[in-house]
Amino acid sequence: MITRAITGSLFVIAIIAGVYFNETVAFGLFALITLLGVDEFYGLVKKSKEIKPIRVWGTFSALTLLIVLGLIPHSSMAPKWVLLPACMLFFTFFIELFRKKEFPFVNIAYTLLGVFYVVLPFAMLFHLGYYKGSYNYQLILGFFFLLWTSDTGAYLSGKFLGKHKLFERISPKKTWEGSIGGLILSLVVAYVLSIYFTDLKLANWLIIAGLVVIFGGMGDLVESMLKRSLHIKDSGNILPGHGGILDRFDGLLLSVPFVYAYLWLIR
Repeated sequence: MITRAITGSLFVIAIIAGVYFNETVAFGLFALITLLGVDEFYGLVKKSKEIKPIRVWGTFSALTLLIVLGLIPHSSMAPKWVLLPACMLFFTFFIELFRKKEFPFVNIAYTLLGVFYVVLPFAMLFHLGYYKGSYNYQLILGFFFLLWTSDTGAYLSGKFLGKHKLFERISPKKTWEGSIGGLILSLVVAYVLSIYFTDLKLANWLIIAGLVVIFGGMGDLVESMLKRSLHIKDSGNILPGHGGILDRFDGLLLSVPFVYAYLWLIR
């Protein structure tokens, strides 16, 4: 428990400090997390005898895609350079021709999935910092605060009040009471954010809180489904007491796209 608390505290401090300091540090932090996450994903699925993703090429393609997407707010040429990682991803098909593996298209599918599943959400999250034009930490940190409070509220409510299973087949410990507790706490935090982070109005923060709770919870279930299909408990052990990168960011990966889409639709 102590190890988990220490790791969690350092993790939160690193995220807040990195995002708050400046855009370069924030991007470097997201790039590191992304690379670790992609590599962890490939290591995870390789535990299945049938799946052999192209690990090195996939990780290199992921880094290239993230860098190009990260440059878009700074250069009018950057959108054109997206063609480079796009061609690299298509080149995955040709590499598989020479690997002589039993299930080539399964390998291709998981190689590409690793890139999209991890890279795109973090690229979108980084772009939230430019929602008003120049870089601002408010939306990124606001998202993290909502995500963390959703997890905390769900954990505490589920532990003390949880009786009705939410999705027992995939995650036996999750309950409806936990999800409702996470939503209530997130809505409270959304109200506080609207006072101090004025880039968005209260109504927008409340909607984002709802999106984070719903799709963050679904992201958690999706990762649990992946781990159950591979018969493992944690995605990794890089974070003592917390498991792996995917264990920590599962809710983020599938909630960021919906938050990003919502904000750009109302822009």
